[in-house]
Amino acid sequence: MSYIELKNINKVFNPNSNREHHALKNINLVINKGDFITIIGGNGAGKSTLFNAISGVFPLDSGSILINDVEISSTKEFERAKYISRVFQNPLDNTAPRMTVAENMALALNRGERRTLKFSKNKDNIALFENLLKNLNLGLEQKLNTEMGVLSGGQRQAIALLMATMKAPELILLDEHTAALDPKTQKKIMLLSEEKVKEKNLTALMITHNLQDALTYGNRMLLLHQGEIVRDFSEEEKKKLSVTDLYKIMVDLDE
Repeated sequence: MSYIELKNINKVFNPNSNREHHALKNINLVINKGDFITIIGGNGAGKSTLFNAISGVFPLDSGSILINDVEISSTKEFERAKYISRVFQNPLDNTAPRMTVAENMALALNRGERRTLKFSKNKDNIALFENLLKNLNLGLEQKLNTEMGVLSGGQRQAIALLMATMKAPELILLDEHTAALDPKTQKKIMLLSEEKVKEKNLTALMITHNLQDALTYGNRMLLLHQGEIVRDFSEEEKKKLSVTDLYKIMVDLDE
């Protein structure tokens, strides 16, 4: 039985105008529990639009989304956030910069419940936050009372990953979450991402422009082109591909 299923998803922006754009075309996708699927494609392929559709940012023109056989297509974005976590490309989009690390983590711990910051003062929660941060080996356990906005991009992304996985979501969406980081920090965040997905047996989708990362991580890989899923590579197929092979496949789509 599939865990998450997208059936005949379509989305057109600016319909019946000279700016009409068919962003998603008959998207059909079955996601099994524990899948870690990397997603690649050129600019305008529909990758982020797909994530927005899953997250409920806009209504679908047609099609349906099911999680555990429950239809969620009409569910509001804030309601889906109870069971779908998303980590964005820009570290500033993932956290509240004027709030402390502890306050941000308290909100994440309280996801899906009545929002309150009293959790950030709870001694047990402080101990939990310190332990989670200590395991990152970035010295962040000393910064619980520091405002998020003064941390580096890599530090914020590491905390954002912790926040997104503190209460294991049904699905985590990693939306080019290393793109704004330097190469060394990118590697750290990717290893942390893989660790969290495996540790909590999460189901994950990850958009990336780094073809090596697309091949290295996950057990499946989707290639999007002009709003369609044109290839769905299995883990075995991924292992046989090089970055050069993958680049050629993508170039051939435009010819």
